[in-house]
Amino acid sequence: MLEIKNLRASVAGKEILRGINLTVNAGEVHAIMGPNGAGKSTLASVLSGNPAFEVTEGSITFCGKNLLELAPEQRACEGIFLSFQYPVEIPGVSMTNFMRAAVNAQRKYKNLEPLSAADFLRLIKEKQRLLELDNRLTSRSVNEGFSGGEKKRNEIFQMAMLAPKLSILDETDSGLDIDALRVVANGVNALKNESNASLVITHHQKLLDYLVPDFVHIVFNGQIVKTGGKDLALEIEKEGYKWLKDE
Repeated sequence: MLEIKNLRASVAGKEILRGINLTVNAGEVHAIMGPNGAGKSTLASVLSGNPAFEVTEGSITFCGKNLLELAPEQRACEGIFLSFQYPVEIPGVSMTNFMRAAVNAQRKYKNLEPLSAADFLRLIKEKQRLLELDNRLTSRSVNEGFSGGEKKRNEIFQMAMLAPKLSILDETDSGLDIDALRVVANGVNALKNESNASLVITHHQKLLDYLVPDFVHIVFNGQIVKTGGKDLALEIEKEGYKWLKDE
């Protein structure tokens, strides 16, 4: 599904990614861990097409297409979803209207007819039940006045509505209490199937108690320096990243 080869990227003239190599197949969950400034969020930004980041070398292939040739909105319509570390508020735009515009834009890109009002409401109710989402949240403006947990839960709700092929979760566990963490992780697990995949960027092993990865990758100094299974995350939780600096 996703093939990254020798990816190098910079922001404001400073090189952040220094040769990332990563393969993600359908049905897999990959956890990306590493210390602050290692390049984890930069990788997410490059994959989603953030124009602030310049790719200087390497390639990214997504479902057989050259991802670097696609605009951010095209990448979204092709099936890439980014859950932001700090979701923004959009005053005056209701969640319902926001999601209907997003879902129908995706359908238009695929040459499908827009969802009818009745079908759209059925879809909303189905995903609300899946994520234990309060019905009142979808009638409010996007993220306006939401708690940290509500914002993150709302991000996963958007992911459920759009049904992406590749979900990139950038520190979705940041600021969540244990109950919100469980609901978000359970929602992600419920959406997992053999035709989609997830990249989960996290500092902490706790999220991985609920969202069990197939692979854990440690990013340091702009490169993936170690790959393993869930035990690698447990090792990091116990020992930290000091060993990276000692090598």
